[in-house]
Amino acid sequence: MRRSEVLAEESIVCLQKALNHLREIWELIGIPEDQRLQRTEVVKKHIKDLLDMMIAEEESLKERLIKSISICQKELNTLCSELHVEPFQEEGETTILQLEKDLRTQVELMRKQKKERKQELKLLQEQDRELCEVLCMPHYDIDSTCVPSLDELNQFRQHLATLREKKASRREEFVNLKRQIILCMEELDRTPDTSFERDVVCEDEDAFCLSLENITTLQKLLRQLEIQKSQNEAVCEGLRAQIRELWDRLQIPEEEREAVALNMTGSNAKVRTALQLEADRLEELKMQNMKKVIEAIRVELAQYWDRCFYSQEQREAFAPYYAEDYTESLLQLHDAEIVQLKNYYEVHKELFEGVQKWEENWRLFLEFERKASDPSRFTNRGGNLLKEEKQRAKLQKTLPKLEEELKTQIEMWEQEQSMAFLVNGQKFMEYVMEQWEAHRLEKERAKQERQLKNKKQTETEILYGSAPRTPSKRRVLAPSTPGKVRKLNTTTMSNAAANSSIRPAFGGTVYHSPMSRLPPSGSKPVVTSTCSGKKTPRANRLGANKENLELSGSFLSGDQTRVLALVGQAAEPLS
Repeated sequence: MRRSEVLAEESIVCLQKALNHLREIWELIGIPEDQRLQRTEVVKKHIKDLLDMMIAEEESLKERLIKSISICQKELNTLCSELHVEPFQEEGETTILQLEKDLRTQVELMRKQKKERKQELKLLQEQDRELCEVLCMPHYDIDSTCVPSLDELNQFRQHLATLREKKASRREEFVNLKRQIILCMEELDRTPDTSFERDVVCEDEDAFCLSLENITTLQKLLRQLEIQKSQNEAVCEGLRAQIRELWDRLQIPEEEREAVALNMTGSNAKVRTALQLEADRLEELKMQNMKKVIEAIRVELAQYWDRCFYSQEQREAFAPYYAEDYTESLLQLHDAEIVQLKNYYEVHKELFEGVQKWEENWRLFLEFERKASDPSRFTNRGGNLLKEEKQRAKLQKTLPKLEEELKTQIEMWEQEQSMAFLVNGQKFMEYVMEQWEAHRLEKERAKQERQLKNKKQTETEILYGSAPRTPSKRRVLAPSTPGKVRKLNTTTMSNAAANSSIRPAFGGTVYHSPMSRLPPSGSKPVVTSTCSGKKTPRANRLGANKENLELSGSFLSGDQTRVLALVGQAAEPLS
């Protein structure tokens, strides 16, 4: 049983006791029955009025609670809709008082959330306004009259984070562009002309509007300044080249050049002015020393003709080169020709350098070929012979490879340019083949000369005998003691030895001289030695040269054969 029910029963008991007590009092007093009835009615009325009043108050409380619940539910629904949350649902059955309390608490919580969201929205809008003013961008589109949802607030925060990153990036780019613009203006000795340039250079960095349009304008301004700077540098470099060229042509002493050396670097307005003054001064000197300048240009022209492998016909095609009337027009013609030649050389520099490399290797190859035919090379002091042979073998491999590379490059160039690439007035490969053919003919001519010379010498020695080339005291016959070897002189040969060495050519074995024979091109010298322990025949004088070893039936004529037979018979006693 509830305590309220117990209290109600106790109240009834209490009321009963009070009425009994009143009756006892009325009995003692002696109040008649009708008065007792009246008095009991009064008690009943008082109690009834009190209870009615209490019931009315409680009913009123109940009505207020129900009304509050209704109001709270309506407001709560509205707040849930504004805050974009699910409607409030009471869990389980509850009393009116508890329901009213829960609803009221939930309403207060929702009101607090609404207030916080509105405040955050206001703060974010202020930040958005500041960033958009700096970046010159439109404000973030959001309804400030409504309560934003959590997703909308999150998107707003991300948008502001993006704007901050964009602001930092543009500011960094602006600072960098401003620094470069200031450097370019200082280099060009230029002051800000427009209001925009003054805003960039002179105003506070924080006050500059970092709009995309302004950044684009800054980039455009920087490009213009860089173009001006590049043009200024090109002008200064052109003036420097002109000054150096005039220095060389006019043979200006080093003392005068050093005075302008400080202005030979940089490209600001001061340097450009100084260079222009020096160039103007040298131009005046050039006009005063026309002949000297033209002759210097002609020397330079000849150098570029050599670099470009001009033929004599191509050189003679420039008639002003041979003129002697040293006028300004002649100088202009020479200047135009040297400029054209320089441009031509620079455009085809790679090909000309390749041809030049081939020329150098070809000259070195010819030098090694010349040394290869020189008998004095066999002294081989310090290993030079081996080094030369290695270098010659390397060149024999390098030259064809280089020729093939140049041939491929030249064919590509001729297809692109639709013209022939000439070296000394003819196509390069024709020029190369001509050089090889000239080299082959020269070797053939030298070989024929050697053969003819050796043939004549051999015929002379056969008819008249060979003259001793060493003192006669060295011509000592070897002892006949067995086991001893007669030493042969590697540079001389007696008449008897010459005669005795002819005999093997007609039927005996050929014994080669122990002298080192000249090797064939690209090979090492071949050295033969005699066998020790027995008496050896004299060296064959005819084996000294490679060409004279071919002793066959067709080598000697009929008369010469008969002469050799007679000489051989006469020489038998000596052997």
